[in-house]
Amino acid sequence: MNNYLHTTLFFFFVYVSSSLFQFSVASIVSTGDFNKDFFVVWSPNHINTSDDGKTRSLKLDQESGAGFASNQMFLFGQIDMQIKLVPGDSAGTVLAFYLTSDQPNRDEIDLEFLGNVSGQPYILQTNIYADGFDNREERIHLWFDPSKDFHTYSVLWNLHQIVFMVDTIPIRVYRNHADKGVAFPRRQPMSLKATLWNGESWATRGGQDKIDWKNGPFIASFRNYKIDACVWKGNPRFCRASSSNNWWNQYNFSSLTSIQRRWFKWVRKYHLVYDYCQDNERFQNGVPRECSLPKY
Repeated sequence: MNNYLHTTLFFFFVYVSSSLFQFSVASIVSTGDFNKDFFVVWSPNHINTSDDGKTRSLKLDQESGAGFASNQMFLFGQIDMQIKLVPGDSAGTVLAFYLTSDQPNRDEIDLEFLGNVSGQPYILQTNIYADGFDNREERIHLWFDPSKDFHTYSVLWNLHQIVFMVDTIPIRVYRNHADKGVAFPRRQPMSLKATLWNGESWATRGGQDKIDWKNGPFIASFRNYKIDACVWKGNPRFCRASSSNNWWNQYNFSSLTSIQRRWFKWVRKYHLVYDYCQDNERFQNGVPRECSLPKY
């Protein structure tokens, strides 16, 4: 009887330990294989994936655009994706790479690449939804041609801040000022999505430049992604904990480093083309509260 009891207790301990391990381990949940980590949500005949699953492209033509989404949902972490954008005259096209909770009062962290006429710089628009409200757009001109080669676009999302990065350079920071009444995405898990679609009604010069379908089909490519995030298991305390697994919640990642701040200021000085916090006409001289609060 004692041996049986000891054996039972041993296997019970192993089971409980493995269950806790599954709940608490979060780091590097991506396989690098689009077929394993994502599913097609829109127009599979407009999506092409390499035989090894390491690269994927989306196509936009007059018939349709396309999109895919992650199998898992996440609450905090860092997402990196290498993307090569639509080349040539891409006016009217929109490539969106974003996190979303898909709830009525949704949270969302958006990167939207707005195509342009040949020779003009691409615009990267970022936006944040918190508790269903957005109106937090910022736009920058990218300082390189993003259609010539792959570049890494990243989002760091933790308890303290959201940081948008291009090739590790921070282009936008949205701090957690929830204690001051500012909404911050912190409760809803989000999936990762990528879509290529027709945004000619607004994307390029406010909709003045339409898609020239003679230049199609329009193709954007993805590769070398990394999802280092807390997989949602229904218990937020594991994702909010600061641990070696949830490295993004540690103090070192609670604000920009001194080097990051210098890069951030460079982006704001030379490449920012729109900031909702500076749009007094839009908000009738009552810009949102976070605009007067520190970013780091």
